[in-house]
Amino acid sequence: MSITNGSKPEKKSLEKGKALRVVLFLVYMLLLVWAIIFKLQFFMPYMPGRVLNLIPFMGSFDPGGLFYSGEIRANIIAFIPLGVYLCLLKSEWPFLKKVLVAVGVSFGLELMQFVFMIGRADITDLFSNGIGAAIGIGLYALLSKLLKDRVEGFVTITAAVITGLILLLVTVLMLSGRWIILI
Repeated sequence: MSITNGSKPEKKSLEKGKALRVVLFLVYMLLLVWAIIFKLQFFMPYMPGRVLNLIPFMGSFDPGGLFYSGEIRANIIAFIPLGVYLCLLKSEWPFLKKVLVAVGVSFGLELMQFVFMIGRADITDLFSNGIGAAIGIGLYALLSKLLKDRVEGFVTITAAVITGLILLLVTVLMLSGRWIILI
């Protein structure tokens, strides 16, 4: 007996794949909030006063006037997965809608930093986070062209492996007492 399209085993497999993608996305979002809001700590950091920067790239220079792109690069890298996950979970959305949702997520995180006086709310972060998400969307589109029907499975497995490695790294660092050294 052969299994045809729309059969129960195939449908169940598709549902498991979608459930795994949703779980991976939620883990990613928790890690993103932990990094941005909690600054990789297990308590809410307190910073006296609110800081709001509405001038792009204003905080991107060191005291000597040299451009420092480290935080911008980190923000771009941190938001690439959001673009990929938006493609996995909402493939029917157009590019612009996905980018706008990512910028909305970034805006929400910046607003939380401002409201809770954590770090600084910065317009540069909105730009760099949006660029990161756009790169993730573009990366997914490229993989879709290369892998065709296998892209969802490939990206899901890759995301699961990377998420597992990140969680393992965090666990090892915490258990070894070396967590403080990294921050």
